Amino acid sequence: MDLRVIAVPGHGAEDVVVAPGGVVYTGTEDGVIHRIDPDGRPAAVADTGGRPLGIELLPDGRLLVCDARRGLLAVEPSSGAIEELAGGMRFCNNAAVAADGTIYFSDSSTVHPIDEWKAEMVEVTRTGRLLRRTPDGAVTVLRDGLAFANGVALAGDESFVAVAETAVRAVARHWLTGRDDYLVENLPGYPDNIARGSDGLIWVTIASPTDPVVERIQRGPMWIRRQITKIPEALQPAPKRTVRVQAYDDAGRLVHDRTGDSLHFHMVTGVREHDGRIWMGSLHESAIAVLTP
Repeated sequence: MDLRVIAVPGHGAEDVVVAPGGVVYTGTEDGVIHRIDPDGRPAAVADTGGRPLGIELLPDGRLLVCDARRGLLAVEPSSGAIEELAGGMRFCNNAAVAADGTIYFSDSSTVHPIDEWKAEMVEVTRTGRLLRRTPDGAVTVLRDGLAFANGVALAGDESFVAVAETAVRAVARHWLTGRDDYLVENLPGYPDNIARGSDGLIWVTIASPTDPVVERIQRGPMWIRRQITKIPEALQPAPKRTVRVQAYDDAGRLVHDRTGDSLHFHMVTGVREHDGRIWMGSLHESAIAVLTP
């Protein structure tokens, strides 16, 4: 597959969503929500004043934005108007929207905010949560104890919610009947955002390959894990350059494993399959990218 990189006027275009007409939206670390037209031209449509991460489409045409600092937001792209849907989170990260407008979303940690995501990775506090917001505005916690709760996706029949556990290389599954299990475990790297594609599959980002050093640190005593994040950043374990996404069916079977050249783009943290194209965002790039057949 060919990899095309599209520049965005802002660093850290973490997630992507494809709207009708082929317009793509993403958010950058300066708080700006960008629209990228089919010809590749970007334009700013809103500013959350925080740090937008996951981005989805709401039934009313607005954008659902998981802002790591402000919480769950609804953004009107035509005017830039912002409505706060849910707050009180430490690290709001990603979401999925059901047909009736119910929103399922992740709070990565109740200990570490986004600026301390590396600490959450190595400490494995298991304080991540999966929450639900019903159309009437009621917010409830569906599951806690998650290891860096991250990407969220719904089953095709909306019978379960999948949520990535970045720190343990897995995608957990919460059945809406109340049962918990895993969609997939032992991923070949650390998942970030996940999303259901137009092909009906759940696409999973592999932001970085499995790091033996990180794995050893995670198994050590907590006091050692906490000390790691206090050493100079240049000496800390860093994500390895890669462009990789995988797709699973609702039974957890691997269907696709796609890779691209990581020379000009890496650390895929957002993914969206749309009509055979695979759109990607990155926490570390001032760009989005698309894999085409």
